[in-house]
Amino acid sequence: MDQTTEARAAVVLDDRPIARRIGLVVLSTDHTSERDFNRIIPREEAAVYANRIVFRNPTTPETLRAMEPGLVEGAALILPGEALDAICYSCTAASAVLGDAAVVEAVARGKPDVPVVTPPMGARRAFAALGVTRISILTPYLDETAAPVAAYFRDHGFIVDRLTNLGLDDDRDIARVATGSIVDAARDALDERSEGLFISCTALRAVEVVATIEAACGVPVVTSNQASAWMCLRLAGIDRPIAGYGRLLSLPLPD
Repeated sequence: MDQTTEARAAVVLDDRPIARRIGLVVLSTDHTSERDFNRIIPREEAAVYANRIVFRNPTTPETLRAMEPGLVEGAALILPGEALDAICYSCTAASAVLGDAAVVEAVARGKPDVPVVTPPMGARRAFAALGVTRISILTPYLDETAAPVAAYFRDHGFIVDRLTNLGLDDDRDIARVATGSIVDAARDALDERSEGLFISCTALRAVEVVATIEAACGVPVVTSNQASAWMCLRLAGIDRPIAGYGRLLSLPLPD
Protein backbone atom coordinates (compact mmCIF):
# COMPACT_ATOMS: atom_id res chain seq x y z
CA MET A 1 0.00 0.00 0.00
CA ASP A 2 1.49 3.35 -1.04
CA GLN A 3 1.45 6.47 1.15
CA THR A 4 -1.55 8.09 -0.62
CA THR A 5 -3.67 4.95 -0.22
CA GLU A 6 -2.77 4.71 3.47
CA ALA A 7 -3.73 8.35 4.05
CA ARG A 8 -7.04 7.94 2.21
CA ALA A 9 -7.88 4.85 4.25
CA ALA A 10 -7.50 6.89 7.43
CA VAL A 11 -9.85 9.70 6.36
CA VAL A 12 -13.18 9.88 8.23
CA LEU A 13 -16.12 11.55 6.42
CA ASP A 14 -18.94 13.24 8.29
CA ASP A 15 -22.46 12.58 7.02
CA ARG A 16 -22.91 16.33 6.39
CA PRO A 17 -20.56 19.30 6.70
CA ILE A 18 -23.34 20.94 8.79
CA ALA A 19 -26.38 19.31 10.33
CA ARG A 20 -29.16 21.20 8.50
CA ARG A 21 -29.44 22.41 4.91
CA ILE A 22 -31.78 25.06 3.56
CA GLY A 23 -32.09 25.64 -0.19
CA LEU A 24 -32.91 29.04 -1.66
CA VAL A 25 -33.95 29.73 -5.25
CA VAL A 26 -33.45 33.45 -5.93
CA LEU A 27 -33.91 35.76 -8.89
CA SER A 28 -30.88 36.63 -11.00
CA THR A 29 -31.44 40.30 -10.10
CA ASP A 30 -31.90 39.76 -6.32
CA HIS A 31 -29.68 41.78 -3.97
CA THR A 32 -31.39 40.91 -0.69
CA SER A 33 -32.67 37.38 -0.09
CA GLU A 34 -29.36 35.63 0.55
CA ARG A 35 -28.19 38.40 2.88
CA ASP A 36 -31.42 38.25 4.89
CA PHE A 37 -31.41 34.46 5.19
CA ASN A 38 -27.83 34.56 6.38
CA ARG A 39 -28.70 37.24 8.94
CA ILE A 40 -31.50 35.21 10.46
CA ILE A 41 -30.37 31.60 10.17
CA PRO A 42 -27.70 30.72 12.76
CA ARG A 43 -24.67 29.68 10.78
CA GLU A 44 -23.49 27.23 13.42
CA GLU A 45 -26.77 25.29 13.12
CA ALA A 46 -27.70 25.44 9.42
CA ALA A 47 -26.31 26.43 6.04
CA VAL A 48 -28.07 28.22 3.20
CA TYR A 49 -27.41 26.91 -0.31
CA ALA A 50 -28.63 29.29 -3.03
CA ASN A 51 -29.11 29.11 -6.78
CA ARG A 52 -30.30 31.82 -9.18
CA ILE A 53 -32.81 31.70 -12.00
CA VAL A 54 -33.27 34.17 -14.84
CA PHE A 55 -35.56 37.13 -14.24
CA ARG A 56 -36.00 40.09 -16.56
CA ASN A 57 -37.49 43.34 -15.30
CA PRO A 58 -39.93 45.09 -15.21
CA THR A 59 -41.66 43.39 -12.31
CA THR A 60 -45.12 42.67 -13.70
CA PRO A 61 -47.43 39.64 -13.53
CA GLU A 62 -46.30 38.66 -17.03
CA THR A 63 -42.56 38.70 -16.32
CA LEU A 64 -43.08 36.98 -12.97
CA ARG A 65 -45.10 34.21 -14.60
CA ALA A 66 -42.34 33.71 -17.15
CA MET A 67 -40.00 32.41 -14.43
CA GLU A 68 -42.00 29.25 -13.79
CA PRO A 69 -40.11 26.98 -16.24
CA GLY A 70 -36.79 27.90 -14.61
CA LEU A 71 -37.88 26.70 -11.19
CA VAL A 72 -37.28 23.04 -11.96
CA GLU A 73 -33.61 23.40 -12.88
CA GLY A 74 -33.11 26.15 -10.31
CA ALA A 75 -34.08 23.74 -7.56
CA ALA A 76 -32.35 20.71 -9.09
CA LEU A 77 -28.94 22.40 -9.10
CA ILE A 78 -28.92 22.95 -5.34
CA LEU A 79 -26.75 20.10 -4.01
CA PRO A 80 -27.78 17.57 -6.69
CA GLY A 81 -28.42 14.12 -5.27
CA GLU A 82 -28.27 15.34 -1.68
CA ALA A 83 -31.09 15.96 0.78
CA LEU A 84 -32.30 19.36 1.97
CA ASP A 85 -34.39 20.12 5.05
CA ALA A 86 -36.40 22.84 3.27
CA ILE A 87 -36.26 24.84 0.05
CA CYS A 88 -37.65 28.32 -0.57
CA TYR A 89 -38.56 30.03 -3.82
CA SER A 90 -37.71 33.60 -2.88
CA CYS A 91 -40.19 35.69 -4.83
CA THR A 92 -43.39 36.87 -3.17
CA ALA A 93 -45.22 38.34 -6.15
CA ALA A 94 -44.38 35.44 -8.48
CA SER A 95 -45.59 32.96 -5.86
CA ALA A 96 -48.86 34.88 -5.57
CA VAL A 97 -49.25 35.07 -9.36
CA LEU A 98 -48.46 31.39 -9.95
CA GLY A 99 -50.04 30.03 -6.77
CA ASP A 100 -48.37 27.94 -4.10
CA ALA A 101 -49.45 24.66 -5.71
CA ALA A 102 -47.74 25.46 -9.02
CA VAL A 103 -44.54 26.56 -7.28
CA VAL A 104 -44.45 23.49 -5.05
CA GLU A 105 -45.02 21.21 -8.06
CA ALA A 106 -42.26 22.84 -10.13
CA VAL A 107 -39.71 22.90 -7.30
CA ALA A 108 -40.53 19.31 -6.36
CA ARG A 109 -39.82 18.15 -9.92
CA GLY A 110 -36.30 19.51 -9.51
CA LYS A 111 -35.82 18.64 -5.86
CA PRO A 112 -38.26 15.92 -4.79
CA ASP A 113 -39.11 14.99 -1.21
CA VAL A 114 -38.16 18.39 0.24
CA PRO A 115 -40.66 20.71 1.99
CA VAL A 116 -41.21 23.78 -0.22
CA VAL A 117 -41.72 27.30 1.16
CA THR A 118 -42.93 30.41 -0.63
CA PRO A 119 -42.90 33.88 0.97
CA PRO A 120 -46.70 34.31 0.97
CA MET A 121 -47.08 30.78 2.37
CA GLY A 122 -44.60 31.66 5.11
CA ALA A 123 -46.43 34.91 5.81
CA ARG A 124 -49.85 33.32 6.21
CA ARG A 125 -48.38 30.65 8.50
CA ALA A 126 -46.66 33.48 10.39
CA PHE A 127 -49.91 35.36 10.92
CA ALA A 128 -51.54 32.12 12.07
CA ALA A 129 -48.78 31.73 14.66
CA LEU A 130 -49.29 35.35 15.73
CA GLY A 131 -53.08 34.99 15.93
CA VAL A 132 -53.64 37.71 13.32
CA THR A 133 -56.50 37.69 10.78
CA ARG A 134 -56.83 41.42 9.88
CA ILE A 135 -53.84 42.89 8.08
CA SER A 136 -52.56 45.84 6.14
CA ILE A 137 -50.14 45.19 3.27
CA LEU A 138 -47.24 47.35 2.09
CA THR A 139 -45.61 46.50 -1.24
CA PRO A 140 -43.03 48.27 -3.39
CA TYR A 141 -44.85 47.16 -6.57
CA LEU A 142 -47.05 48.59 -9.27
CA ASP A 143 -50.75 48.24 -8.50
CA GLU A 144 -51.15 45.43 -11.06
CA THR A 145 -48.33 43.44 -9.44
CA ALA A 146 -49.61 44.00 -5.90
CA ALA A 147 -53.18 42.96 -6.65
CA PRO A 148 -52.44 39.18 -6.72
CA VAL A 149 -50.63 39.49 -3.35
CA ALA A 150 -53.68 41.04 -1.70
CA ALA A 151 -55.91 38.47 -3.41
CA TYR A 152 -53.73 35.65 -2.07
CA PHE A 153 -54.36 36.70 1.52
CA ARG A 154 -58.07 37.29 0.97
CA ASP A 155 -58.35 33.84 -0.62
CA HIS A 156 -56.80 32.37 2.52
CA GLY A 157 -59.34 34.00 4.82
CA PHE A 158 -57.60 37.22 5.81
CA ILE A 159 -59.25 40.61 5.95
CA VAL A 160 -57.05 43.09 4.10
CA ASP A 161 -57.88 46.51 5.51
CA ARG A 162 -55.45 48.48 3.37
CA LEU A 163 -53.08 47.86 0.45
CA THR A 164 -50.31 50.43 -0.08
CA ASN A 165 -47.96 50.30 -3.10
CA LEU A 166 -44.81 52.33 -3.77
CA GLY A 167 -45.12 52.05 -7.56
CA LEU A 168 -41.68 50.57 -8.40
CA ASP A 169 -41.26 48.15 -11.30
CA ASP A 170 -37.60 47.10 -11.05
CA ASP A 171 -36.48 44.82 -8.24
CA ARG A 172 -32.98 46.30 -8.38
CA ASP A 173 -34.48 49.67 -7.44
CA ILE A 174 -36.62 48.01 -4.78
CA ALA A 175 -33.42 46.74 -3.14
CA ARG A 176 -32.15 50.33 -3.00
CA VAL A 177 -35.12 51.75 -1.07
CA ALA A 178 -33.59 53.28 2.06
CA THR A 179 -34.48 51.56 5.31
CA GLY A 180 -35.71 54.87 6.76
CA SER A 181 -38.13 55.14 3.85
CA ILE A 182 -39.37 51.61 4.58
CA VAL A 183 -40.08 52.56 8.21
CA ASP A 184 -41.95 55.70 7.17
CA ALA A 185 -43.97 53.86 4.53
CA ALA A 186 -44.86 51.10 7.00
CA ARG A 187 -46.21 53.62 9.51
CA ASP A 188 -48.37 55.18 6.83
CA ALA A 189 -49.53 51.81 5.45
CA LEU A 190 -50.98 50.44 8.69
CA ASP A 191 -54.75 50.77 8.98
CA GLU A 192 -55.94 51.40 12.51
CA ARG A 193 -58.23 48.36 12.30
CA SER A 194 -55.42 45.94 11.40
CA GLU A 195 -53.89 43.48 13.85
CA GLY A 196 -50.69 43.09 11.81
CA LEU A 197 -48.71 44.40 8.86
CA PHE A 198 -47.28 42.41 5.96
CA ILE A 199 -44.36 43.97 4.08
CA SER A 200 -44.12 42.19 0.75
CA CYS A 201 -41.14 41.58 -1.55
CA THR A 202 -37.95 39.63 -1.00
CA ALA A 203 -35.93 42.45 -2.59
CA LEU A 204 -37.04 45.05 -0.03
CA ARG A 205 -34.64 45.44 2.91
CA ALA A 206 -37.41 45.31 5.51
CA VAL A 207 -35.74 42.59 7.63
CA GLU A 208 -33.14 45.14 8.70
CA VAL A 209 -35.80 47.34 10.33
CA VAL A 210 -38.63 44.94 11.21
CA ALA A 211 -38.09 45.38 14.97
CA THR A 212 -38.06 49.17 14.55
CA ILE A 213 -41.33 49.03 12.60
CA GLU A 214 -42.98 46.82 15.23
CA ALA A 215 -41.98 49.30 17.93
CA ALA A 216 -43.31 52.22 15.88
CA CYS A 217 -46.59 50.56 14.85
CA GLY A 218 -47.40 48.53 17.96
CA VAL A 219 -48.49 45.43 16.01
CA PRO A 220 -46.70 42.32 14.72
CA VAL A 221 -44.87 42.90 11.45
CA VAL A 222 -44.22 40.08 8.97
CA THR A 223 -41.89 40.51 6.00
CA SER A 224 -41.30 38.22 3.04
CA ASN A 225 -37.76 37.14 3.91
CA GLN A 226 -38.37 37.04 7.66
CA ALA A 227 -41.39 34.74 7.25
CA SER A 228 -39.64 32.50 4.70
CA ALA A 229 -36.54 32.10 6.83
CA TRP A 230 -38.66 31.43 9.94
CA MET A 231 -40.64 28.70 8.20
CA CYS A 232 -37.48 27.12 6.79
CA LEU A 233 -35.89 27.14 10.24
CA ARG A 234 -38.88 25.46 11.83
CA LEU A 235 -39.10 22.84 9.06
CA ALA A 236 -35.41 22.13 9.59
CA GLY A 237 -36.01 21.49 13.28
CA ILE A 238 -34.50 24.70 14.64
CA ASP A 239 -37.16 25.80 17.11
CA ARG A 240 -35.37 28.20 19.43
CA PRO A 241 -36.16 31.93 19.50
CA ILE A 242 -33.92 34.22 17.46
CA ALA A 243 -33.71 37.82 18.59
CA GLY A 244 -33.64 40.99 16.54
CA TYR A 245 -36.07 40.24 13.70
CA GLY A 246 -39.52 40.72 15.17
CA ARG A 247 -41.95 38.80 17.34
CA LEU A 248 -42.35 36.02 14.80
CA LEU A 249 -38.89 34.54 15.37
CA SER A 250 -39.87 33.54 18.92
CA LEU A 251 -42.81 31.38 17.80
CA PRO A 252 -43.19 27.76 16.69
CA LEU A 253 -44.69 26.77 13.35
CA PRO A 254 -48.43 26.22 13.83
CA ASP A 255 -50.14 23.02 12.71
